[in-house]
Amino acid sequence: MSMQTTNHVLMVRPVRFAFNEQTATNNAFQQKSEEGEEAVAQQAIKEFDAFVALLRDNGVTVDVLQDTPEPPTPDSIFPNNCFSTHSLTPVPSPKGEGSTLVLYPMYALNRRLEREKLKKVLWHLHYSRDVDFTPYETSGHFLEGTGSLVLDREHRMAYSCLSPRTDKEALKEWAKTMGYRSFAFHSFDEQGTPVYHTNVMMHVGTRQAVVCLDSVRDESERSELLTHLQNDGKEIVPITLEQMHQFAGNMLELHNDRDEQLLIMSQTARQSLTPEQVSTLSKYTRIISPDIHTIETAGGGSARCMLAELFK
Repeated sequence: MSMQTTNHVLMVRPVRFAFNEQTATNNAFQQKSEEGEEAVAQQAIKEFDAFVALLRDNGVTVDVLQDTPEPPTPDSIFPNNCFSTHSLTPVPSPKGEGSTLVLYPMYALNRRLEREKLKKVLWHLHYSRDVDFTPYETSGHFLEGTGSLVLDREHRMAYSCLSPRTDKEALKEWAKTMGYRSFAFHSFDEQGTPVYHTNVMMHVGTRQAVVCLDSVRDESERSELLTHLQNDGKEIVPITLEQMHQFAGNMLELHNDRDEQLLIMSQTARQSLTPEQVSTLSKYTRIISPDIHTIETAGGGSARCMLAELFK
């Protein structure tokens, strides 16, 4: 039983997936496709269904929620930004005793509609505590779930790169409420644009951490980030800025019904890694890599973003 990982995730099957103009203002990973919107939407559904089947074939429990056409929510395929769940006990409970459901303040207006759809389902999952950070939206402060927060659940540490989507004061309040330590820092791409979500530049697993150190330009912040990770026993796997743009930082460790540790990343991310990096990551996990190229290109998010972990 891993405190860091779960074998149960929620995924949202899209119905009107598309390039989201509202999020493109600060997501440099999004690209408009030359194909028409209908072709992109249909290909995204095919990639989604294949991803779900791949996870289930490898022993992961996947709850699929079908999105609805109205109101339009082009990014509904990325539910991990809207909510997170947490087990506060070493052993999970079927009834959810000691577990927490957290809702998050979202930058884009149409992403808040995703959260409202999800709430109707989440309230029935029997979590013993609900924490709602959505009032921060009224003051323009945002914290977008496990996009903004990369969590070392075992050591109760939250890592966050600050951006228009990740507010330092909201992070401090989250850490205080959830009983976590937190470390905030700055991460930039080659053009000096803040990286919009922490989970595209780093991943923390049970025994390893993948991180784009080149994106952390401040030497003291970079040194402190490494110190935190190493003090909590993580083996560091550095990735380059180019690999970050291929979503090599956007990974999630899960375990399956045989307690085997799996590392989920996209085919794009997997192909960007060197043989040495793959060998290092494979020491403790088995890599699962779906082909989600259309989703990555138009959505600016990858495999980890599509997985909302369910802890009880």
